[in-house]
Amino acid sequence: MSIAPLDANTVAQYLIDHPQFFQEHAGLLGEVKLSSPLTGRTVSLQERQMEVMRDKFRALELRLSDLSRRAEENAGIANRFHAWTQSLLVSKGGAAMARDLADGLRAHFIVPQVTLRLWNLAPDYADEWFAQGVSDDARIFANSLRAPYCGPNNDFEAVRWLDNADTIRSTVMLPLGQPGQSFGLLVLGSPDPARFTTAMATDFLVHIAATATTALTPLRAK
Repeated sequence: MSIAPLDANTVAQYLIDHPQFFQEHAGLLGEVKLSSPLTGRTVSLQERQMEVMRDKFRALELRLSDLSRRAEENAGIANRFHAWTQSLLVSKGGAAMARDLADGLRAHFIVPQVTLRLWNLAPDYADEWFAQGVSDDARIFANSLRAPYCGPNNDFEAVRWLDNADTIRSTVMLPLGQPGQSFGLLVLGSPDPARFTTAMATDFLVHIAATATTALTPLRAK
């Protein structure tokens, strides 16, 4: 009577069910030969296991390196954010706050261009630079934003508030105020198309918008 050959799945399941097999037959570890995908040569099971472990170790090293780099970047951003908020605390307030806020972002975050526009302001600020040239469309656009906009400059009206607006290739636009009830728009611009992209994380930008909203709220009409 012939014995049906074992298929690979049966063998694999047997080894899973009997983890002590190679302990009882340790000599087989050196006898089992496999083809290495790295070198193409035939290696022992032990050597192949070492290759697999080295691959996993390299992958973990790369992952750790990436996490370390991201942690350093976030720490740098946090330090810049702290320095910026410190500069707001020593501002004289009023109309000076708008200028100090924009200048601080430009200096601490090394952003080529920064500006802002506000509306529904107290009468004392109606003639200030940050209250000029805001169309109804710009206000509607600000109210439509539920999160910071990061990406290419698609000839946005708000970007034209910046100096040398025709050189801006990427931008960030932050609505100021509550969602759907904006009283301003903060605009950052760069000639580098890769500076602000749709793939950017926006956590710190949300914090910047919230801080700017708090700092500029006293300028609003009561």
